[in-house]
Amino acid sequence: MIILHIMTETAWQTAVAVGEYRADSLESEGFIHCSTVEQVLMPANQMFAGQTDLILLMIDPTKLTARLMYEDCYESGHQFPHIYGPLNLDAVTGFVAFSPDADGRFSLPKSLRSS
Repeated sequence: MIILHIMTETAWQTAVAVGEYRADSLESEGFIHCSTVEQVLMPANQMFAGQTDLILLMIDPTKLTARLMYEDCYESGHQFPHIYGPLNLDAVTGFVAFSPDADGRFSLPKSLRSS
């Protein structure tokens, strides 16, 4: 099982250079927003529609050094994974390009779809 984090490739390159990843939300909300594969299209289409410079970071939750909690912070009815601390890079198993379709909305990349 993996969890996903939506980010820019530039932010990922910065994280690699620094040695850890700290999303802006870690400072403002106390955690890094993540999603399961089944959930990721909801925040993608609500908050990132039309944005073309994104990737989906794939994270192995068993390798996280920071605390992981599943929470419904916005009363959406969905328990989203949140990382309470910096993301250690050895928990990242890879990333895939995450570009919107022609209408600006996102679809799940083929590599993440169930067979």
